[in-house]
Amino acid sequence: MAVKIRLQRFGKKGKPFYHIVIADARAARDGKFIEKIGSYNPVTIPATIDIDIEKACQWLKNGAQPSDTARSILSYKGVMIKRHLQIGVEKGAITQEIADTKFNAWVAEKENKISAKAEEKRNNKKSDAKNALAQEIEVNAKRQEGINARRKEADDAIRAEREAERLAREAAAAEKLAAETPAPVEEVVAEPVAEAQPETETPTEVEEPKAE
Repeated sequence: MAVKIRLQRFGKKGKPFYHIVIADARAARDGKFIEKIGSYNPVTIPATIDIDIEKACQWLKNGAQPSDTARSILSYKGVMIKRHLQIGVEKGAITQEIADTKFNAWVAEKENKISAKAEEKRNNKKSDAKNALAQEIEVNAKRQEGINARRKEADDAIRAEREAERLAREAAAAEKLAAETPAPVEEVVAEPVAEAQPETETPTEVEEPKAE
């Protein structure tokens, strides 16, 4: 009987959760299985993988073939490298102690990489949140500037309109006052009549006596 190591889907829509199972290759994907050897939750950051490495290695030794996704998960958790080391032990190339030491060193290095990557993601997330906040503040500031500018334009227009109304009222009042005020009457001043000068007699010339 051909045996597969594959994933069996559970969970809600948009929040999948998988069991890592040993199943007959002819069985339906979510049908009956022989044994469950782990679980996989891709929703968490980083993804949560729980697997029985010893059982997985034993099934690989017995000829079970992992699906592509299952193989990636097994490699990620060190199952494939442990199986490779166990083959070396079975062939006498290395001792079990050396194989265990190499595997433990690989696991420690892998965990350090995972921790560093998770920390980097957290920092990136914080940085993204900080940048998003800064962008939001900038957008709000520009929006407020636009609101203030439009408000100032509206206030200036209202003031200009009120000033125009005031000037119009003053002009109308001045016109009304001018219409109601009678025109001033000009006083005619009589010109003085010149007094008649008394006539003066022109003295007659006295004839001087002629000499005899």
